Amino acid sequence: MSRIARQLVIPTYLFLCLLLGGSAQGIWSNMLLQLLGVAIIAWAIVERPSEKMSASARQLLVLAGATVALVLLYLVPLSPSIWTGFSGREAIADGFRILGTTMPAMPVSLTPYRSIDSLLSAIPPLAVFLGVVRLKAFRPVFAAFAIIAGTVAGITLSALQVSTAAGGSNSWYLYPVTNFGFGVGFFANANHMATLLLVSLPFIAALVPAARGSHIQRYSAFVTITAGLALLTLIGIALNGSLAGYGLVVPVTLGSLLILLGRNRRWSPILAITSGVLLIAAIGVIATSDIARDRYGGEAEQSTKTRADILEPTLEIVRSVLPLGTGLGSFRPVYAMHEDPDRVSTTYTIHAHNDYVEWVLELGLPGLILMVLFLGWWAKVTISVWRDPQATAFARAASVASAAVLAHSLVDFPLRTSAIAACFALCIALLADRRQRPIANSGDLRPTRHMVIR
Repeated sequence: MSRIARQLVIPTYLFLCLLLGGSAQGIWSNMLLQLLGVAIIAWAIVERPSEKMSASARQLLVLAGATVALVLLYLVPLSPSIWTGFSGREAIADGFRILGTTMPAMPVSLTPYRSIDSLLSAIPPLAVFLGVVRLKAFRPVFAAFAIIAGTVAGITLSALQVSTAAGGSNSWYLYPVTNFGFGVGFFANANHMATLLLVSLPFIAALVPAARGSHIQRYSAFVTITAGLALLTLIGIALNGSLAGYGLVVPVTLGSLLILLGRNRRWSPILAITSGVLLIAAIGVIATSDIARDRYGGEAEQSTKTRADILEPTLEIVRSVLPLGTGLGSFRPVYAMHEDPDRVSTTYTIHAHNDYVEWVLELGLPGLILMVLFLGWWAKVTISVWRDPQATAFARAASVASAAVLAHSLVDFPLRTSAIAACFALCIALLADRRQRPIANSGDLRPTRHMVIR
């Protein structure tokens, strides 16, 4: 395999994830991504790397291995004398007693098949991560272009969706259950399309400093192109109509400006503090405000008011199932078991709209420990990226983009889609392995020549 072909493997796979992995409703498309991901993972296992992985990458793989081991451990059948003693199993045990049947051996996970399905959904992000840190089957600029290309394609489709929805047509929407009337692109959920738009902004910004050092014509072209792409992305956020997109776009834009400024001692601290404050404020508003009467109409009522309604009973369930939780992927049936019958309607709840709380509900205290360890790892490497003068613009873009995803996960579940999970995996891989070259390097450029007339 030629060097260029190898460097295109992960960017191409990432682009496919953005087109095909926008919703769990796409059963066959997600299966295709998982099969391709298995091939990449197998390649990463059998090939002897030319260089060792960084310590940060190895630490993250240990955390990933521990998570997989925990999920598999929760699938081991246990005798009734053991599982009936776990918190949250009383109703299940009572059901067997009422039926007068012998209690079977059961695992910790109340939904073992859903747990297996959740493990399979982790294949695409794991493939992207291994493809970057172990195979080096990518190039930062190619990966950035893959995200940007997927975003531009999504904005184009969003424009068609919004323009035809006004006439009563839903033909451009890819999934039967979706946010009709909003620009969802290749996703089913407008909020998840908003996440992709937010992720693309820092990578667009990273093209400019990465191109510094090239001749003036190339650099001017990059500045012009990135300005146009940034404007197009902001238009996409307007078409998208997601409250999360509107709320997070300002702090993400300020973070992207930090990438352009580099280590500017005068403005960088001000922008960093302002971005952090606005990020916290945006999450607080999205999570708590009832803006059903706002001009965003029905989406606002469903997206914000429902979050508040879901979170309180979810926290009650968490307290009732600790310390072990109910198993990965079990939220939907477990929430239905505890739902107030007087509030049941035709609209059902599929996620907690807070991935951190849902994670603890499903994996209990062991999952909480793993989550805290990961967030600590992320904070450490992010600080290192901004302190390291040799860190590339793409690594810093990854820190801003991953921060946007983590922040959005406080009020939604973007990482439950293969598309956003793959983007997030690329970000943490870039953070874990900062030994990348920017666009402009000595092998790419030719010296500018001048003709002197005497």
